[in-house]
Amino acid sequence: MNIQELNARLAATDEEDESLEDSSQFLTFLMADEEYGVDILKVQEIRGWEQSTAIPNAPDYVKGVLNLRGTIVPVIDLRIRFGLPAIEYSPITVVIVLKLEQAGKDKIMGIVVDAVSDVHTILDSQINQSPELGDNKNSRFINGLGQAQDKMLILLNLNDVLNI
Repeated sequence: MNIQELNARLAATDEEDESLEDSSQFLTFLMADEEYGVDILKVQEIRGWEQSTAIPNAPDYVKGVLNLRGTIVPVIDLRIRFGLPAIEYSPITVVIVLKLEQAGKDKIMGIVVDAVSDVHTILDSQINQSPELGDNKNSRFINGLGQAQDKMLILLNLNDVLNI
């Protein structure tokens, strides 16, 4: 599925009336051979990778900012944020632009991921709590583990992931 098809699905999701009660839709993406999911209602758009403007003294996982139709959008590399090995960006590397609420304010932020995968509808009953992993600091980034077909998806807590 290409970026235009996924953006079209995002627009259709905003308009359609959900027929499945007690379910949520997640946009999934790949990083280091794992599939992650974010609440589709928080996804504003998906863009191909483009060079961002670096911000001096920003954390290493903040790649910089993009000007998105007059809105300055901070861009975070999730690989670096999660402590995964860095890779060179490729033609399938994308920025997922998200709109979330932090500290009572709407924020627009972008996350760089290896590639987008699909959109999955997951019943609430198919979402399990993430296991306690001791003092693993990355476990706070996980909302739960979802089951979609034969795949296990890591569902992210965006407010913690994007709290700079």
